[in-house]
Amino acid sequence: MFWPILLLSGLLGYLFLIKLPKRLSLLNKLKAIPGPPSLPILGNAVDLSVHKREVLSVIGRFFQEYGPRFKMFVGMQPYVILANAADAEKILSSQTQIEKSGDYDSLQEWLGLGLLTSKGEKWFQRRKQLTPAFHFKILEDFLRVFNEQCNIFTKVLERKGKLVFDIFPVITLCTLDIICETAMGKSVFAQQKSDSEYVKAIYRISELVQYRQLRPWLHNDFMWRLSSAGKENRKCLKILHGFTDMVIQEKKMERKNGTRKSDETNEDNFVTKKRQAFLDLLLDAQQTDTTLTDQNVREETNTFMFEGHDTTSAAVSWTTFLLSLNPEHQAKVQQELDEIFAGDLEREVTMTDLARMKYLECCIKESLRLFPSAPFVGRKLNMELKLDDGVVLPPGITVWVYIFFLHRDPKVFPDPEKFDPNRFSQEDAEGRNPFSYVPFSAGPRNCIGQKFAMMEEKVLLSSIFRRFRVKAAERLQDVNVLCDVITRPEMGLHVTMKKR
Repeated sequence: MFWPILLLSGLLGYLFLIKLPKRLSLLNKLKAIPGPPSLPILGNAVDLSVHKREVLSVIGRFFQEYGPRFKMFVGMQPYVILANAADAEKILSSQTQIEKSGDYDSLQEWLGLGLLTSKGEKWFQRRKQLTPAFHFKILEDFLRVFNEQCNIFTKVLERKGKLVFDIFPVITLCTLDIICETAMGKSVFAQQKSDSEYVKAIYRISELVQYRQLRPWLHNDFMWRLSSAGKENRKCLKILHGFTDMVIQEKKMERKNGTRKSDETNEDNFVTKKRQAFLDLLLDAQQTDTTLTDQNVREETNTFMFEGHDTTSAAVSWTTFLLSLNPEHQAKVQQELDEIFAGDLEREVTMTDLARMKYLECCIKESLRLFPSAPFVGRKLNMELKLDDGVVLPPGITVWVYIFFLHRDPKVFPDPEKFDPNRFSQEDAEGRNPFSYVPFSAGPRNCIGQKFAMMEEKVLLSSIFRRFRVKAAERLQDVNVLCDVITRPEMGLHVTMKKR
């Protein structure tokens, strides 16, 4: 009996003499921050364990009741939720508070420790290594892929005729084709074969990640593995990792056999530069960096796949829908495109064309204000952070910058629910705090692919509005918005299209 009593005494001593005082000290430091009442152990998990369509309204209610900064608990973990530019600037511009919050841990099964989820020296090294992959000249080469896939995309739209249809999945399949070819140099023909295993797996895994995030009892790896959702997640991972590994090995075999060439000759014997995928650039880097293993290559390729298709498809879908609801702004976009292309529906988009799409860019930015692709970004504080009003956030807590509500600050954006692209004209945007609008995050951990995303979105949207007049088949107030891993509509965005 001696050893069990000793162990129990040691455990109780640890809890009461070390853990409890630390916990009470932490709670005391958070007293200055208001927030909803929470339950022991569960925290506010009960408030958040609602249908996914209601999560946004719960968070919105907390902001209404407690202001643009409040605290809540997910299980035992304290969160501070921010939605004002001054606080956002403090956290996002910090060169030291760059560790992503534990909410991103659920992505590690899929993405490993890639650029999105890594921290410390590994993140700094990888960011430095990957930045050249988004050089202007490489992005210009990707423009060929955008144009080729948009040709397929517009033919898909033409077959819709005058039917009411959900634009969201149609756009998503196109962006998936684009990202597979630009990231891996592999065609998956998602627009032609939307029922492929890979396409279905990449759709489903994002839903499973969000499902786990909102259920503290599934944060434990053992409980997650036992759950039905965890088992389904493993099936998706097997498909996704298997596909990426296959492509990596195919690419490496090409290199080994000498079949990969930097240039290719077309049917008229003209030599053209062979298009490189993101994966090719990683494998090139692997030749000189022995720390870049095949697993690292897979992590970054999967991260690019994850961040580069769902976010872009959401941005294009929301912009299309908002323009379908606002015909006066749609007409201005079409007038701009008519001036650029002089009515030529077949000519491919060039870099010069993209630079001239000023009003379309304002529409994209306004859509990202209302429906940012990533509804929030999270940080885990590794040291205390003093805010402008003197409130000190202690280390160990999780901070969310809730972009969805930050972009609706009426002091910055009057009549915030109104779709008004003129907010992003040079005159209106001048003097605005840059941290009041952060659709691609900001600071050292901003989105490395934001130029790639804006280019792709312009090509897709110009492909639509050069050829079609789009009309909404439902009201915006009837669309249930879900803040999952991305901001998406629960039941889609329904429109009709008519050839111009």
